[in-house]
Amino acid sequence: MIGVQLILFLALFTGMVAYAVKDGAVNGLFFYPKQVQERAFEIGLIDRETLSKKRKRFMTLFYVVMSAALLLIIGLWNRADDFGTAYGQALLFLEGMNWYDGIVIDKVWVGHSRFWVLPGTEDFPLVQTWYQVLKKRGILTLILMVGAAIVGGLVMLIF
Repeated sequence: MIGVQLILFLALFTGMVAYAVKDGAVNGLFFYPKQVQERAFEIGLIDRETLSKKRKRFMTLFYVVMSAALLLIIGLWNRADDFGTAYGQALLFLEGMNWYDGIVIDKVWVGHSRFWVLPGTEDFPLVQTWYQVLKKRGILTLILMVGAAIVGGLVMLIF
């Protein structure tokens, strides 16, 4: 059952990313490397204020939806009744999302789709090297260990 739940959680994650760019990849410019963002500002694809608003709006929605889904899966669906179980499940889902984002979303979807290439930014790489992906995801792995403890604690408080 955990495997099915993880697939559903990652599908929700993918859906959230797709929602961010539903009207075009420029709406998800906050996902892009800084140099691509700067070029997009220079050539007038979007302005800083608009991008900032889009980022805040999306990231707020993203954190609310993904956090609620995680809490509901662990606390309500799985009925985790002790901190260790809740922590372990939270860690699995958060780490799954971390590595899925780096490999499937970034390296596969962004790296192999013309959709993400913005006009006027074709000369910039959109995807990090494997070394950069592994380094970033490795650091996030450590941070998410703390995040999983917070989620586990919230599950114990709420459910």
